[in-house]
Amino acid sequence: MSEQEGLRCTSARNRGGVQRVEGKLRASVEKGDYYEAHQMYRTLFFRYMSQAKHPEARELMNHGALLFFSYNQQNSAADLSMLVLESLEKSEAKVEDDILEQLAKIFSLMDHNSPERVAFVSRALKWSTGGSSKLGHPMLHQLLAVTLWKEQNYSESRYHFLHSSDGEGCAQMLVEYSASRGFRSEVDMFVAQAVLQFLCLKNKNSASVVFSTYTEKHPSIEKGPPFVQPLLNFIWFLLLAVDGGKLTVFTVLCEQYQPSLKRDPMYNEYLDRIGQLFFGVPPKQSSSYGGLLGNLLNSLMGSGEEEEGEEAQEDGSPIELD
Repeated sequence: MSEQEGLRCTSARNRGGVQRVEGKLRASVEKGDYYEAHQMYRTLFFRYMSQAKHPEARELMNHGALLFFSYNQQNSAADLSMLVLESLEKSEAKVEDDILEQLAKIFSLMDHNSPERVAFVSRALKWSTGGSSKLGHPMLHQLLAVTLWKEQNYSESRYHFLHSSDGEGCAQMLVEYSASRGFRSEVDMFVAQAVLQFLCLKNKNSASVVFSTYTEKHPSIEKGPPFVQPLLNFIWFLLLAVDGGKLTVFTVLCEQYQPSLKRDPMYNEYLDRIGQLFFGVPPKQSSSYGGLLGNLLNSLMGSGEEEEGEEAQEDGSPIELD
């Protein structure tokens, strides 16, 4: 027998063993012996982990968690869900789509208000960072955002959409959010905030997609551009300016639309950051002018170094994206 055939046989035996164990555990749960079954799951988990059988441990805990969820045993299910994450962390498993979908499924079944759910999602996002995504894998954020959207938890959904690459999904959620929870006079503010925050995260593509999709699909927005709402015209011009990268255009734009920008005190904070990221505006500094326009004027008048490079720009104070 070749080495490869031997590995396949070993894997098949292991899978058969796991299935037999799962059958016994399922029978215990179906009889209502929840505590005994939970403790047996834990015992088997640590046994598999000590034998470096990480995939088997994860598979067993995942199936166990789903089983307990189906019997509304939230505490036992949440505990096994955490062991799923422990198996991923200790095995240094690669981030793959099917695992992210598995984690999102578990999240969707957890009690919406439980502290375990908060702990689970925080730990899952941390594990998923493996590589370049400092705040969590975009696909996991997208899956979480969709789940929270279905639960009508719009504010949390918006946060996760911001850290995904799904501008279209974000826009559709915001349309529903605005229509069901917002005032008609604020339809423009829902998308303006999202676009500015996407730009602060240097996600220009999603910023453009969320704006075009939202303005096209929202029933209270007349077809544009130009739009009836000045703030929407500002966002439209801003996206064009970001593509062009001309500081003078950005400066005039911010100056001309100050009345609209004063509707939310955070807008100028976001624009300060956008100015640094896309137009070479130096980080905030005290000046006789003060504020966003003062910062832009200082840059135009040469009182700061405009060519500090992207690395220096990224060191600016981060903006809280709620």
